[in-house]
Amino acid sequence: MKKNKYMSGFFAASLAIASLFVGACEDEPDKYEVAGGVPTVKYVRVPNLAVRDSLLSGAYMANTICLVGENLRSVYELYFNDQKAILNSSYITEHTLLVDVPKKIPSVVTNKIYMITKSKDTIHYDFKVLVPGPAINGMKCEWARPGELAEIRGDYFINDANKPLTLKIGEKNIDLVSFTQNRISFVVPENLTSSPLEVTTIYGTTKSRFYYMDTRGMLFDDWGAGEGGTGLTNHGWHAREIKKDDYSLNGSYMELGGATMSPDGGWADSNFAFEYWPGDWNTPQGFTGTDIRLSDLVSFKDFKNMSLKFEMCIPASNPWMAGAMQIIFSGNDQVTMQTANNTFFNNDTGYPRALYRPWISTGSYDTADGWVTVTLPIADSFVYDQKGEKAKIALTEDHFTGLTIFVWGGGISGTECNPIIKIDNIRAVPN
Repeated sequence: MKKNKYMSGFFAASLAIASLFVGACEDEPDKYEVAGGVPTVKYVRVPNLAVRDSLLSGAYMANTICLVGENLRSVYELYFNDQKAILNSSYITEHTLLVDVPKKIPSVVTNKIYMITKSKDTIHYDFKVLVPGPAINGMKCEWARPGELAEIRGDYFINDANKPLTLKIGEKNIDLVSFTQNRISFVVPENLTSSPLEVTTIYGTTKSRFYYMDTRGMLFDDWGAGEGGTGLTNHGWHAREIKKDDYSLNGSYMELGGATMSPDGGWADSNFAFEYWPGDWNTPQGFTGTDIRLSDLVSFKDFKNMSLKFEMCIPASNPWMAGAMQIIFSGNDQVTMQTANNTFFNNDTGYPRALYRPWISTGSYDTADGWVTVTLPIADSFVYDQKGEKAKIALTEDHFTGLTIFVWGGGISGTECNPIIKIDNIRAVPN
């Protein structure tokens, strides 16, 4: 094949510094060497030999493909459009070359693979890099208030002159403040309703699985303050402070903290424990109204495909630096108001719970006085005991009548601190 002069010029700078492959040393006769001549590609297929007849004319970014042809050991560099691929000599033979399509979206789209030899010959092969539609992974705060700057996180947020990037929440078009491939920022307008988010690019439209202002599966929101919602609040040994102030997202919220936490997350339940244990004091015990079982309020039949979510605010003045937020679902066999106890989770039975410890990576964590959404997939998160080891007991559908949140222990030491942790909108929703 003839040398492509235009592409040779385009890649000249890269070739000047390229050193992907090193020639064989005399004491390594089997070491990989780049071959001379030029490569020929007959076709491209999937890597799996069981489906080797599945030929490809294009592939999505980050997918692995197999080039089949002649003299493929002569390939010194390889580009998809204008994006350089990483070559691994362990996956190159005379007749096959395995390579991952680059993850970066091409700036110049030619729909070609460019193979460059060590002598700077450039051979091209027609092949399309397929860009996925937008991926919406989450929102910094799903309950961001009107007038606040909100942020969506994901991938493939591509703006094209012929098809601009757009965002809708419900039926309302949202003005964007800024965006990158992975982030979209916007000011929350007034009068939005609880709805999924919808992002559209030139490559397609995606609707989020989560909702803005999600009220599905709500367990605790008004905290018994008579503001609507579920009406559930403290229902155990500890009367956690319920507040309504400038921090409030949508009425009142529950607050943990206000005392010193030791480096090992020592037991301080008077300040750091919240319980909702179902049941009244009648005989037989009743489970209605504000004494209801959580599983009567929200179905947990498919709990393995659900997440526990809540909004959290930790002021910068009181960062969290020790202890694990132990989040413990319980069934009537573990605890009710009439059988109040903490032994079901505070012993060696290995009762399962989630351990949320966002301070571990940096040693300190706060939310800069704002609110963030915490998401804990139940199947993956509620698998630990109080020391952070694998729980001996697995959750079942019967374990969702009550809830305990206690910042304590967790098996990892931190730094003495005086954290304040504000929590609102505890809910269980589909993943």
